[in-house]
Amino acid sequence: MKDVRPTTSKALLALFNILGNITGKKFLDLFAGSGRVGLTALQKGTEVVTFVESERNRAAEIKNLLKGRGEVLCLDVRRALPKLLKANKHFDIIFADPPYELGWNEELISLFEKYSNLLKEDGIFVYEHSNHEFPAILNESVWQRQDRAYGLSVFSFYKRR
Repeated sequence: MKDVRPTTSKALLALFNILGNITGKKFLDLFAGSGRVGLTALQKGTEVVTFVESERNRAAEIKNLLKGRGEVLCLDVRRALPKLLKANKHFDIIFADPPYELGWNEELISLFEKYSNLLKEDGIFVYEHSNHEFPAILNESVWQRQDRAYGLSVFSFYKRR
């Protein structure tokens, strides 16, 4: 099993301060790892969190912590996104925290563009990445991006214009 690099407490606090009131929102946690981000979203009042984690043991651990308050898909993100779209799921917030520096930059942005209909019209896509990585550019006439750095991590926030 690959090592988990949980979002730091400082970055997690900043993330939810930036997102503001998320009560009643639908949250998608991609590359969930320990589930810390999605579980915090539940504590902050989201209606539902869908976790996507490909490692079977981690997915089972998250499911045990949820006690029926969300959904866990034990799938690779590349398989989970089309499945969610086919199931007509839509989210207010999509959070993605792939393993740092393993080549996900281009692919994740490409996947997001392909499955951007999963994000509600006024939703937000948050991509956590290393400060050594630079995400591919989304169509700037459609998407606006704002970056916030916290130590070695950067949150890139994407919203439709």
